[in-house]
Amino acid sequence: MGCVSNPHFGIVLKGRAAARPYSQSQVSAEIDKQFIYDFHLLSDYLDVLRQTLRIAVVYGGDKQVEGAVIHKTHNPRSWKSYEMVARDIQAALRELGFRHVALLPDDMHLAQRLKDENIHLVWLNSGGVQGYSPVTHTPSTLEMLGIPYVGHNPLNSTILDNKHLFKYELQALGINTAPFITWNASQGMLKPNTNARFKEVFGDYSGPFVVKPVSGRASLLVSVVKRLEDLTNAATDVYRATNNTVVIEMFLPGREFCVAVCGGLICSQGQLTKISGPFAFSPVERSFEPGEEIFTSMDKKAITAERAHLIGDEDTLLRQQLLNLARKIYSGFSLNSIVRADVRADTDGTLYVLEANPKPDLKRPENNVISLVTIGLKEHNMSYNDLIYGMLADRLDYMLTYRTRTIQHIVDLLK
Repeated sequence: MGCVSNPHFGIVLKGRAAARPYSQSQVSAEIDKQFIYDFHLLSDYLDVLRQTLRIAVVYGGDKQVEGAVIHKTHNPRSWKSYEMVARDIQAALRELGFRHVALLPDDMHLAQRLKDENIHLVWLNSGGVQGYSPVTHTPSTLEMLGIPYVGHNPLNSTILDNKHLFKYELQALGINTAPFITWNASQGMLKPNTNARFKEVFGDYSGPFVVKPVSGRASLLVSVVKRLEDLTNAATDVYRATNNTVVIEMFLPGREFCVAVCGGLICSQGQLTKISGPFAFSPVERSFEPGEEIFTSMDKKAITAERAHLIGDEDTLLRQQLLNLARKIYSGFSLNSIVRADVRADTDGTLYVLEANPKPDLKRPENNVISLVTIGLKEHNMSYNDLIYGMLADRLDYMLTYRTRTIQHIVDLLK
């Protein structure tokens, strides 16, 4: 299995032998001790790992379950287990031939269970259990435990899930995002008419505004506020529900889109290919129903073909703009796992990135219910299993190329 489109990815020599010159005998001795990786060998390595690699797909633990946590606390980010999607990922990995794929909840017992089951690699499909910045908790734990994972590192996790940090970085990268401010009760009552920062950002603009939690999912607690005088109450309501910072941004009245992007090692019809940059796909327009001003999430209403459709060659410029935006985000933020960027247009059609979902829905498509990520796979002759296999291969390729020392236990499986 495996064809290679970029054969220039040659042997990578790790360690001191690559750092400074040695005599021929010293280099030979050093090579004997080092693991030599070449992308040409990845498919063969994966065939070995199908039999030996022990994977755990981790979903969100429930703090209500006895023994899941020591003390129950607050969830600023609306909780969801994502267990059903985790089961889809587990099933795909098993169908791809990986013999040892466990399904584990993300709770206080996770570290011990990973040890007991001798897990080599984790696939993260959790938004966290409780507390602040919950999407960072498990990758941070895995970093400490020395277990590699498919998913975002702790820094990118918190940037992506905290909308204001993501938007500040978008601005630094020169990527359009809707003008915004943040507000927190510790700053005192929000008074738009006298707030200097509010005036600096919005000027004479008096609405409508979008008010939403700084960390959230599924468009929960997101509202459109028409009048300036209603803004204080709306922001206060979100703060009371989340006990966390609130984002207030300019409402953009144009069309709404999303686009997915992941690493540049992809699988199509079972064949692995490495492309020259990030793989952007599934440029989608999300259609509004009568009276809808922001797209309602799958938690409230199933996403069907009537509510979301691929942008095809009939709008080549828009399609390319979305794909380019996704690639720029992936590269600019140095991401290592899949995201879905949500984009909105103004009245002139100019595109603005609103946020990037750090844990986009990877549900296996069935019947008329679709996933905003997987809807465009057929364009690339890819199946759901191809997507999962490509994501796993991309992560292993990156670690084998650049971070061999952090996965010595997996290298040992290959030796």
